[in-house]
Amino acid sequence: MIEIEHLTKDFKEIKAVDDLTLEVPRSRTVGFLGPNGAGKTTTIKILTNLISSSKGRAMLNGVDVVTSPKKALAHVGAVVETPEFYPYLTPMETLHYLGRLRGMSPGDITRRGRDVLDEVKMTEWKGTRIGKFSKGMKQRLAIAQALLHEPEILILDEPTSGLDPRGMVEVRETIKSLKKQDYTIFMSSHLLGEVQEICDSAALINRGKLLIYDTIEHLKTVTKVAKLEVTTALDVPPQVVSAVNSMPNVRSAEAVNPRTFIVTFDGLPDQRADLLLAIQK
Repeated sequence: MIEIEHLTKDFKEIKAVDDLTLEVPRSRTVGFLGPNGAGKTTTIKILTNLISSSKGRAMLNGVDVVTSPKKALAHVGAVVETPEFYPYLTPMETLHYLGRLRGMSPGDITRRGRDVLDEVKMTEWKGTRIGKFSKGMKQRLAIAQALLHEPEILILDEPTSGLDPRGMVEVRETIKSLKKQDYTIFMSSHLLGEVQEICDSAALINRGKLLIYDTIEHLKTVTKVAKLEVTTALDVPPQVVSAVNSMPNVRSAEAVNPRTFIVTFDGLPDQRADLLLAIQK
């Protein structure tokens, strides 16, 4: 459904996307994971024809985004960066406005508007002015508008960015619900836990380069090594750090300052919990 081939984007001396090749199969949810500045939003803006690439190509459902943007994006719903809406409109008025821009009939907009607002748990707010909404509510409305025209592909750019914990949970639950409905979802994030919770596979990117792309289950088995920073209320004697060095699955323990040491640990989450309990004793 999504094909990216040797995609490159240069901003003068900066290579934001560097020879990126990636495929997203139909009906899969893929997390596009990386730190801020890794090239995630730039890639998504190229996919949605907001900016052009320097080299390479991007295909949506077999159609080139650059040469046939209208056809390529006809069955795509997207939320790119932080969504904003006219504050004096209600969610239903906003969906009618956006639906008309897409060429939908008033009857179809009303029918789909009710469905998508129910999908994102916004039905009770459909007549409330958006100016009164929290950021999380606006994010769910943004997902609703992306679903309005019944797309096959959803592209979401850090959908939980800047939300409070409750808002993050609400948006994640919405995406997990959509995942069950045969959508192809490509979702960027800088949160590993979020991608593990929602996605089937993850593509890790840094400085514009693809580092690894695999299923979540396989990635869990090959990325057991973790660095744990342990900070204590009192100074840590050297013999404590030495004792931690000899604990099971510990590769190394190194003092950073009198009250902080870093543990490189090779083990499963349950074993990690056991290690932290042992350190406390």
